[in-house]
Amino acid sequence: MASMPGRYAGALFELADEQGQLQGVEKDLASFQEILETSDDFKRMVKSPVFSANDQQKAIAAILKTAGIGTLTSNFFALIAKNRRLYAASDIIKAFKALSAEARGEVTAHITSAVPLSPTQVSSLKEALKSAIGKDVDLDSHVDPDILGGLIVKFGSRMIDSSLKTKLDNMKMGLKAND
Repeated sequence: MASMPGRYAGALFELADEQGQLQGVEKDLASFQEILETSDDFKRMVKSPVFSANDQQKAIAAILKTAGIGTLTSNFFALIAKNRRLYAASDIIKAFKALSAEARGEVTAHITSAVPLSPTQVSSLKEALKSAIGKDVDLDSHVDPDILGGLIVKFGSRMIDSSLKTKLDNMKMGLKAND
């Protein structure tokens, strides 16, 4: 966690842990991430250097109050807006989630699929990964139709790419090598 987002996430994690608010902060961060992903205007305000730190602080405060985000998390976002680090909010949230999962003895696996996974598929995938890794697994799922089919599973420094796109690309390369 030597990166800037990792340092901010680590500081928030320690503070939330000291105050016994880990679950609340994790829930607040998930709500913030959802707002960020669903609102193009909010995303633009967070990512753009055109907005002043003061404008970002005012906008963040209003949005977080409306969303019912807790005081500790709101104060944290006010601080990163003041420090002009709001553009890194998604990376900070990701690092915080990793710290929380590690503290619970979980591993986060990032799953990319061509279509949304059913609850049965998610459950089966969690069990398969748990038996392979030996730890509880928290899934972070994303849909990317460009992979055509199959899955891409990333956890820790490992990646398993069984996507149809990769298999077709490998076949294409193999056929070119034989020319």
